[in-house]
This record gives sequence, C-alpha cells and structure tokens, in this order.
Amino acid sequence: MKVLVSDNLGEDGIRMFQEAAGIDVDVKTGLEQDALLAVIGTYDALVIRSATKVTRELLQAASKLKVVGRAGIGLDNVDIPAATQRGVVVMNTPTGNVITTAEHAIAMMLSLTRNIPTGTASLRQGRWEKKKLQGREIFNKTLGVIGFGKIGAIVADRARGLRMNVIIHDPFVTPEQIQKAGFESVDLDTLYQRADYITVHVPKLKNTVGMLNKEAFDKMKPGVMIVNCARGGIVDENDLYEALESGKVAGAALDVFETEPPGKSPLVEHERVICTPHLGASTKEAQTNVAVAVARQIIDFLTEGTVVNAVNMPSVTGEVLEKIGPYLTLAERMGCLQAQLVQGPIKEVVIEFCGDFKDIDLSPVSTAVLKGILAPVVKDDVNFVNAHVMAQQRGITVTETSSAESDYYVNQITVRAISTEMEHVVSGTIFGKKDPRIVKIDKFRLEMIPEGHMALIQNIDKPGSIGEIGTTLGQHQINIGRMQVGQEEEGDRNIVFLTTDTPIPEDVVEKMRQLSLVKTVTPLEF
Repeated sequence: MKVLVSDNLGEDGIRMFQEAAGIDVDVKTGLEQDALLAVIGTYDALVIRSATKVTRELLQAASKLKVVGRAGIGLDNVDIPAATQRGVVVMNTPTGNVITTAEHAIAMMLSLTRNIPTGTASLRQGRWEKKKLQGREIFNKTLGVIGFGKIGAIVADRARGLRMNVIIHDPFVTPEQIQKAGFESVDLDTLYQRADYITVHVPKLKNTVGMLNKEAFDKMKPGVMIVNCARGGIVDENDLYEALESGKVAGAALDVFETEPPGKSPLVEHERVICTPHLGASTKEAQTNVAVAVARQIIDFLTEGTVVNAVNMPSVTGEVLEKIGPYLTLAERMGCLQAQLVQGPIKEVVIEFCGDFKDIDLSPVSTAVLKGILAPVVKDDVNFVNAHVMAQQRGITVTETSSAESDYYVNQITVRAISTEMEHVVSGTIFGKKDPRIVKIDKFRLEMIPEGHMALIQNIDKPGSIGEIGTTLGQHQINIGRMQVGQEEEGDRNIVFLTTDTPIPEDVVEKMRQLSLVKTVTPLEF
C-alpha cells in the first residue's frame, strides 16, 4: 500500500508509516494542484492538513485512493460528497488539538489583559511606559463563553481555576447539562450584558458568521474584551474596529481572521488589538498528537480494514454497507432536517423503524440520524464514531423502536425530535433502490428530495398562494429548480418545499414571510 503525505506532518507520524509492514510512504509537501493530479493515481491513502485541496477533480484522478486522513479537525478543504460517491473514506482527528486551542485562548486573554505584547514592543523601542500599560486582574471577572463544545468546555474549566465567574451560552446544549458541569447557562443577550470578557468557541456556520457584530457590541457592557480563537468571520472585523474606536470594546485578542493572512489591516494595527497567525493548534504536543492519530487510523484501515473517526461512513463491513448505504444517507439528511426545524436545545430523539428491516443491523442508521442532527451545530467535530457520545454529552436521550408493520411504504424511518420548546416528527423512505425521500413532516404528507438549497414554506391553501411565492422569488432573480407541495392531513394549510439554484438571501426570506397567504418560511441547506 502506498501513502502520500502532501502537507507538513509531525515526524512521529511519518516514522509510524515508515515502520509499518506492507506500507510505503512518500512525503511530497507543497505540490501544486497539477503536480498532485499527476501523481495521485498511484496512491492508496492521502494524508493532508489544511493546504491540500481534495477536490472532485483530484478524487476522479485518484483511481486507487481508499482513504483521506486529515491531521486535525477541519475538513473545509475536502469535497466529502464526492469522496463518498467514489467510496473513499474521509477521516479526521477531532480531539488531538482541543487542549492546545483552549490554552491559547486563555493565554490570549491574559496577554491582552496585562498588555504583554505591547509592553514587549515598547521596551524594545527603548521606552519605559509603566503607567500607560497598567492592566487589570481577571480574578472575579465574568467570562462569557459562547459555545460549550470540547474547546469551550476546557476554556470554561481553566477560567474557573483562575477564579473567574463563568457563564455559558450554547443554544444546542440543555441548561441542565451546563449546570451539571458546574456553570451557569444564560441566553445570549444576558451574556453580552454581564460579561467582562467574551470568548467564542463555535464552528463557522451560516448562523455564526458575523455573530459578534455592531448589534451585539451595542448590548455589551463598556470595556468588554473579545477573544476569538475559533474561526475567522465569526467576529465582524469592521464592526469590531468601530467598537474599539468608540471605546465600547477595550481590547481584542484574535488568532483567526476573515481572510488569512489578513494583510495590511487597520484592525491588526490597532493599539488595543493583539494578534497571532492562527496558532491555536500549533504546539509541539498537538502536532504530535494529530500526526500519531492520523497515522494510526490510516495504518489500521489499510492493514485491517478498521474505520476510526470517519466522517462519511460507519465502521461496518462492505457487505453491510451495501445493504444499508441508502438508509445512511436518508437518516443523516432526516437528522439534518430536524436540526434546522427544531428550536431550542434538543433533549430527546426517538427513532422508529417500520417495515421489512429483518436481519439488518440498524445501529449505524441511528448513528447517522444523530450525526445529521449534530453536524449543523458542531460541523466537523462529529463523526460515525463519536455521534452517540456527543449526543449524550449534550443531554440528548436516544430511544430506538422497531415494528414489522408500515402504513404506506415497505420500509419507513421516523425521527421524533423533542426540544425544550417544541417537537417535530419527520418520516422518510427509499424510492427504488437508493433515492432518499422525506415523506412526512408533522401532519403534512409529501415526497421531498432532501438535497441542495431549499426553503420550507407553510401557507394557506387558497388560489394565488403559490403564485405570489414564485413571483417574489422571480423578482429577485432566484430560480426555482424544484417545487413539492404537501397537504395537511386535517386543516387548511399546505407545506411547500422549494429547491433553488442559489440560497435565498435573508431579505428575500423576510419579504416572503410578509406575503398575505404565507405563515412561515424556513431556509434549509443539505
């Protein structure tokens, strides 16, 4: 078996490949895309970090490729649907650098508070500005942590050890789970109003881009300090600069930026901003951890067929995968739909299998449901290995039931998601041999293809309702690729699913909500 390491990898990981029986490893870092395309066809495995782009074109050229291993968490540089289509396993190492990143956030907060970078630069320029560089204590100050995943939880724990008052906001973790960990759960506005320091630890998603913006800064107490070691773009850089200029924000510590490297930037040059070049995961220990982890995972996969931390398939044999593959796709998309429909932290998931599932191990299908529910919240952190554990950590109770009877279809899966605020029920099946369909949402029956950019619309079942929706989209040059309508079993409402060529902008969504016969509009992404 041949392994290509195309990005920088710790020596311990390379040594493991070199010492593994039956495996040859080549280290070729910094290859241009054309050069990579020219050689990839001879390799069984590819080891990457963030520099190599695993595109559909590259995967098509990789005729022997069986596995891609990412030494780290983020997989934005991998076309996962294309890899899945070609049967290529995609793995990451989601736990190798969490402590390192959390410690960096704490270090940035302390450095900002005590003016350490500014003091160093001042001394090097021959100045002694002791009075000007007076800092503050973090003891007994309030730290607001946005996001209570692996890294956010470690930051909160370390801050508690520094005798800070820690408050947590995470809309996808139940307050009971946060309280069980010994912290106070608050809504976002309360966090803004009370926190002396705010640190963000959420993935970069549609609803987190620009999360800390002018509106958010206006709600914060004067003199707040901001720390971002998560992802660039979560903090609106222009609005942060204005908040620093006005004095509302006393200082900011940034490890990530909207564009990396940021180049010449007024924000980077601001006297009350300290910066590092995306060093959150850059420690010797973390690089060793992820290098060893990815090497072990790929060696075990190539030599034994063992699948660990795969984001696109469970740990099952090829024979089983052939039987349940279409149901894995269906289940993950049903979970993804539930995550976008349900408001408030999900506290219970009930999965019901109805029909002819005899002699089929359905546990991977249940895992796929949970992966779909969690992925819009934690993105690349969740996979087929850790989905059940992550659900448990977030206080989600999972129940599975099965029945040989099915009302309408030979096989049907129903997922009931219960949050602190509401409950939704989604049912799905497979058309033909492999085409997933959503066939029921709450009281509405339909035949929905869950893929692409979509909008779920509830409207009054009267003439003209569909026409005004189409007219509004047409006026904004948004093309409808597919439209499906389902009727309420009892009542006067329709449910409309639109698939559009491009995402519907928020201002257009708002105009649709104001239409006379429209009740709700929910944008969806699959």
